[in-house]
Amino acid sequence: MEMKALLAFIAEQDGRLIDAGGSSSETERVLARMVKIGEEFGELCDAVLASQGDQRQEKLEAGGGKDELAKEFADVIITTLLLARTMDIDIEQALETKIAKIRARTVAKKAR
Repeated sequence: MEMKALLAFIAEQDGRLIDAGGSSSETERVLARMVKIGEEFGELCDAVLASQGDQRQEKLEAGGGKDELAKEFADVIITTLLLARTMDIDIEQALETKIAKIRARTVAKKAR
């Protein structure tokens, strides 16, 4: 999936969630989405631990494998992008800036 299509989906979901009558103010949406990121991150952590065999037996038996892990990664990304949109963050620009910074740091380390 390309970034443009992903961000169009995020805009669509944002509108759907607002229309559904969730949190009414921007502040409430920010806080609700922060809590949701925490929830989704916790589920990702559980899936990662299960994939490594580091969960209690009933969670390991529930399983889900790689498909469950992929779903949890996607949930964290989607929820994070929804929060970025709510806070008027240009995520494409933020990613470009961050990637350039990481690359510059990597080049500087190699030059030493």
